Amino acid sequence: MPNAQGVPRVALVGANGHGRWHRRVIGPLHDAGRLRLVALVDTRPIEPEPAAPVPADTRVFTDHRTMLAEVAPDIVVICTPPHTHLPIARDAVAAGADLLLEKPPVLSTAEHEALTELLRSTGRVAQVGFQALGSTALTALTDAVTAGRLGTVTGIATVAAWQRPDAYYARAPWAGRRFLDGHPVLDGALANPLAHAVMQCLAVVEAVTGEPVQPAAIEVERYRVRPIEVDDTAVLRVRPHQGPPIVAAVTLAGEDFIAGEVIVTGSAGRAVLEYPTDRLLLPGDDTASEIPGRRGLLENLLAHRGDPTVPLIAPLARTAAFTAVLTALRAAPEPTLLGGDLVDVVGAGPQRVLRIRGVNAVLRRAAEQGALPSEWGVPWAVEPWCTDSATPAPQQEPTE
Repeated sequence: MPNAQGVPRVALVGANGHGRWHRRVIGPLHDAGRLRLVALVDTRPIEPEPAAPVPADTRVFTDHRTMLAEVAPDIVVICTPPHTHLPIARDAVAAGADLLLEKPPVLSTAEHEALTELLRSTGRVAQVGFQALGSTALTALTDAVTAGRLGTVTGIATVAAWQRPDAYYARAPWAGRRFLDGHPVLDGALANPLAHAVMQCLAVVEAVTGEPVQPAAIEVERYRVRPIEVDDTAVLRVRPHQGPPIVAAVTLAGEDFIAGEVIVTGSAGRAVLEYPTDRLLLPGDDTASEIPGRRGLLENLLAHRGDPTVPLIAPLARTAAFTAVLTALRAAPEPTLLGGDLVDVVGAGPQRVLRIRGVNAVLRRAAEQGALPSEWGVPWAVEPWCTDSATPAPQQEPTE
């Protein structure tokens, strides 16, 4: 329970790696007296973070269960490998805590439903770490959609081209893996680094229909340029029961850098949101404008706890369609390996980068036309894996 002054007690599970970003968010809120950082948990020694020194009275643990028993926090921030989210979340909720749960929150629709039921039965809440949903620029885009500025929306797409070196896939035992020790991981481009792009598109469909997205069919072409088990390049198409289709065309083996664009096409014009930079181009604009401002997910969770009429930005329920995409990826076969003259090698050692020749043009065409590469004869494209169900059955998982 909160302390006598009503200041929520916060614990961070997974304090290293990306957890350092959370520490930089938590630190100023701790210093301002809006929360109290009572515990950090990590299996490795806590890495220093100059921008957010560990408060003197913050306890450090290597096991989250021990922390929950000894500290009893009000909020638990979970920033651990995706396949560990559900068991840690269950323990934290059972101990009476609300959650800020990194994305992806869970790795299947069955897990999503299990966590949803646990939250319902305990009265606890979970905010999911899709921080780009707090963007003022995204709100400006969805406001334009609902106001009819784009007319009838006919398609929503996202395109992104990033590069990840060899070191990225050596960052953790679960990096680039589909399963680890018999547990699903799904550390692919769609599920992890470019998950925000997919979630932004789902948020725009919400604005079009006024209700959460329910996928009717999911189609995906998945590729890889390394001996990994997941995609580093993919084109996904989601056909909702209501609303326009979504196409996500992304790569971690790009040529030129594309930060991440959400493209909304309507009968009265087109809008483009570069979501990592909050730059927005609306119909009638000559150039894109930066629309600054993001509502922090942890601050929003604090506000919701103080006044439940304040809606969460990224409640677990809002991410159900994203989890349906992960369920499809979990059921799909391994991605196709690309190589030979199609792939360029740049650099050496841990910073070596592999790039697919012409991939940026392919991804842009997919996003612009709403079509998969195999549908217009890209030589290296393969037939998509498809499901006509929002919750396809996963492939049998390895037992060891």
